[in-house]
Amino acid sequence: MTTTATPLPPNPLRIATAQTPVAPGDIVANAAAVARVVRAAGGGGARVVVFAEKFLSGYEPELIRSDPRRCAVSWPEDSRLGVVVDACRDSGVVAVVGAAVYDAGELYVSALVVDGSGVLARYDKQHLFKAERALYRPGSAGLTLDVDGWRLGLGVCYDSGFPEHARAAALDGCHAYVVGALFGVGNGYHESRVWFPARALDNTVYAVLANHVGRTGEWDTCGSSAVWGPDGRLVAEAGPHAEEIVWADLDPETLRATRDAEPMLRDVRQDGGVPPRRVVRVPAAPGAAAP
Repeated sequence: MTTTATPLPPNPLRIATAQTPVAPGDIVANAAAVARVVRAAGGGGARVVVFAEKFLSGYEPELIRSDPRRCAVSWPEDSRLGVVVDACRDSGVVAVVGAAVYDAGELYVSALVVDGSGVLARYDKQHLFKAERALYRPGSAGLTLDVDGWRLGLGVCYDSGFPEHARAAALDGCHAYVVGALFGVGNGYHESRVWFPARALDNTVYAVLANHVGRTGEWDTCGSSAVWGPDGRLVAEAGPHAEEIVWADLDPETLRATRDAEPMLRDVRQDGGVPPRRVVRVPAAPGAAAP
């Protein structure tokens, strides 16, 4: 499916991206933090709030490896998430929460979709980063979340470095690309400020990043959770250090105008194939050694 076959949403959607410190391996404490932030985001009018990668666990591979039943979220049910469900029900908010998930003896890096009825869905990170591959299984499918007519394509951190990942969401009719991540002090801010505007403009979708703030595991993180418009321009951004919630209104008329002006997605090859390439070899310069 391409976006040309998917109608634009009827109304704007207020989305919040949240950053707050995490407690190492403490699902109960971190779920309570999620519930608190969900209520605050709802108080600001948010319909959806997004949290960082592995937020419920912290980025704690050794803790998770040593005791997955305690330090990861159990699938398909985990009573420790009840406070999040309650907060979503009370505020009318849908939460997209990062977690290490323990399912049938395997671990996954996941984004959990929670509303007032419970955990609705789970997206598993498809592109695992370096040492993650020794601990976690990669996801096998993308996930599109439909909220009030807005199609949100979910990703987790390193997924956003692969243009094909966001493109697959856009070709499924997504209007926004929504990612919880861990970007660290040093190169992380630069990476995120290249990847997310590019994912937005390439696909004329909103791009939403929820990053960690403070320290988690061995990482000093850079905060700066943000939202970019479908033209790749920054809409809203948190600071680098403190707990913060950033709200943004995703606007269907902005999508329409941007897609009229920037028709790249509409002009994607409809068959989804990769055109053949020719290779033309330039002759060596006179007297040069042969390769």
